[in-house]
Amino acid sequence: MSGDSNLNLLWARALVEELVRGGARHAVVCPGSRSSPLAIACARAEGLRTWSVIDERSAGFFGLGLAKQSRAPVILVATSGTAGAHFYPAVIEASLSQVPLIVLTADRPLELQGWGAAQTVPQARFYGEHARSFTDVGVPEASDVALIHLRATAARAVSTALRAPRGAVQLNVPFREPLAPVTEAFGEERLSALSKAGRAGAPLTRIVPPTPMPDAAVLESLRQRIAATERGVIVCGPRDEADGFADAVSALSQATGYPVLAEATSQARYGGGPLTLSYYDALLRHAPFARTHRPELVLRFGGGLTPKSPQQWVEASGSDVVLFSDGGALFDPTHRASTVVEGSAVAACAALAKGQTRGPGRWAQGFLAAERLARGALEAAFAERPDQLSEPRIAREVVAALPAEAPLFVSSSMPIRDVDAFAPAGPVPLRVLANRGANGIDGIISSALGMAAAASRPAVLLTGDLALLHDVGAFVTAARARVPLTVVAVNNDGGGIFSFLPIAQAAKPDEFETLFGTPHGVDLSHAAALGGARLHRPTTPSALRSAVREGLEGGLHLVEVRVDRAANVDDHRQLFARMAAALGDGPWA
Repeated sequence: MSGDSNLNLLWARALVEELVRGGARHAVVCPGSRSSPLAIACARAEGLRTWSVIDERSAGFFGLGLAKQSRAPVILVATSGTAGAHFYPAVIEASLSQVPLIVLTADRPLELQGWGAAQTVPQARFYGEHARSFTDVGVPEASDVALIHLRATAARAVSTALRAPRGAVQLNVPFREPLAPVTEAFGEERLSALSKAGRAGAPLTRIVPPTPMPDAAVLESLRQRIAATERGVIVCGPRDEADGFADAVSALSQATGYPVLAEATSQARYGGGPLTLSYYDALLRHAPFARTHRPELVLRFGGGLTPKSPQQWVEASGSDVVLFSDGGALFDPTHRASTVVEGSAVAACAALAKGQTRGPGRWAQGFLAAERLARGALEAAFAERPDQLSEPRIAREVVAALPAEAPLFVSSSMPIRDVDAFAPAGPVPLRVLANRGANGIDGIISSALGMAAAASRPAVLLTGDLALLHDVGAFVTAARARVPLTVVAVNNDGGGIFSFLPIAQAAKPDEFETLFGTPHGVDLSHAAALGGARLHRPTTPSALRSAVREGLEGGLHLVEVRVDRAANVDDHRQLFARMAAALGDGPWA
């Protein structure tokens, strides 16, 4: 006998068992009655850590953060009705940033659909095109045929979430009563061992994905092209994989002499090689430098670029762009890529570096010389105001405070832009993640909590005040889950990014402030109290570093840094102007 007290428990156990055997290691369960069998099955499953999160919206992003960090599929469980709809934003982000999620939506049985039963809505294809697949597994049935089909369906769902392009899958799971683990005979003795237990230590159906190796002939042709082309660059956008990409890109850049423009979330910037640039945004905003350093060949890795200047520079250069896509997704909105190479980016780098002997020449030295000038100007500007905390300085100090391999999550809007522009690359490797699929600010704290939980070590989040308020319920999630996280909140009392956009000049001042500036006046100490977080309010760079380092010792911390939103645009413009002045008219080699 299996020990399952009723058919619903056996059904839920078989389903979750197959998900774990397929690679799931975390489940995020939201409270509900109809989902009770699934919740119990998750809690009892060997090899699965189950997290209880009250709010489905927070739960969805918590699961997203778990999956982004671990690169393994995460189970989300919701009860029937509108509960599963609150996973939607996280599912969209998972789809666009290729993160594997398995969404289990408990449901009423067919006979209760369409007749006014409570907490009953149509749940088929809840997430539309954003889910990689949808399956209704049907109501539990005590037969070998049904249980083996359930197991095979679950095994296929995990495989679908993990195969390129990765993303979320939805399994709709209807249950009749009893929903509680009460004892009720269901003819278990008639079931086979295979239907009740599956295949020990393996999925019922093991689906082996194709080998993600790039086409060898295409790589050889490109390798020869690289050998004949000195004026090339490597551009790396957001990429979550922890697969040695930084070392592979560094080896390729040193062999080819191509500078590396690596975003903070590319996993190639921090701990990258000697040709990895930090201040490329400033360099490429400077017309004399950008004009004289147009590349002929661009090797493009990762997702969409955050700053506009590199993309505009590539587009204006007329260069040949080769796009490398690990998971089959295309990040080429202006259709500049002449070739898309699918498969492992690390394998592609190794193949392209083979036999290359150029090394860093005059082309690369021009970028490095300009980088040194920009760095010196920025450091001098900060040194003139040693006790001032502007938004660019906050980004710089947070990154500088992190030890090797520290997990850092960065919010969209201004924080990710400031890290990219002002937090320089260095030899210390960091794991930096952000939700850059849909580029939204929702679920940021919850995502960072998931990252910290999967990393099993304290993490840091750099966010703005609006993103914090958008996900303020995550402080409850943090308190209940006891996940160590330091939230550094840049509080400019509103939406600072809009001051950089044309609407700031086109709208009437009162309209702009009400509709876009959106001052809130919230005392963030109440957010800290909500989760029992220790509150820090540093006013100098050294105090900020100390607060971050204290947070990395463990526990939940909110580090609120108050800044002047009205001064932020000028701060940015002045810093970029200082770097441009230092660059001058060249030469830069």
